[in-house]
Amino acid sequence: MPDKTLKLSIWRGNNTSGGYQEFQVPALESQTVLDVVSYIQQNLDPTLSYRYACRVGMCGSCAMMVNGIPRWTCRTHINKAIGDSDEITIGPLHNLPVIKDLVTDMDTFFDKWVKAEGVHHPTKTRHDPIELLDTTTPARVEANKAIECINCAVCYAACDVVAANPDYLGPAALNRAWALVNDEKDGARDQVLQAVSQGGGCHNCHSHQSCMTYCPNELNPTASIAGLKRETTKAIFRLATFGGNE
Repeated sequence: MPDKTLKLSIWRGNNTSGGYQEFQVPALESQTVLDVVSYIQQNLDPTLSYRYACRVGMCGSCAMMVNGIPRWTCRTHINKAIGDSDEITIGPLHNLPVIKDLVTDMDTFFDKWVKAEGVHHPTKTRHDPIELLDTTTPARVEANKAIECINCAVCYAACDVVAANPDYLGPAALNRAWALVNDEKDGARDQVLQAVSQGGGCHNCHSHQSCMTYCPNELNPTASIAGLKRETTKAIFRLATFGGNE
């Protein structure tokens, strides 16, 4: 295998212009996609821009499109990505503005977390005693299912609804909102439900499950969004029953 080479097409450019540039790199054993991108930057073209940090599948910052699929490149082996071919295409994550080459602007992604009220709303202060939680309650189990998201935006890049509707909050923001709706420590459940029921919210999801298919942490944002759909609908009837006052 060391005598073989890989043919790579790498996206070069920004959000308004660019194209794919071809490179030839050595094919090695146990080689990841991030390895070959690093090889290009270190040995062939030092101007290539890309993003990574931990290299061990913990931070998610190395996410890119690999042959049209959003992946963590540090955990994606070349053999898995290309199959029987010797060619591979690498580009920036879909649905996000491109700063340069393989680097995307994550501001839009995180702005939608804020719009979805995906931030903790405390009910206690640091001066209050720490309370033990019952981790077996149905709500806590649901919160724990959704809580391991690390903000890599793979699900956002895979989402057809985000591609068609730029206002859609996206799977990650809605998954975070579901975790908070079920978290007894959070003090703004109705506020979160109101945020995710607005235009671009949870009811825009078509349940294609691309987010679940490609999530590297094997989360199920589709199920979280389905939960939000149920709870926001219940909230509408609850408010109607009480005339808008509870």
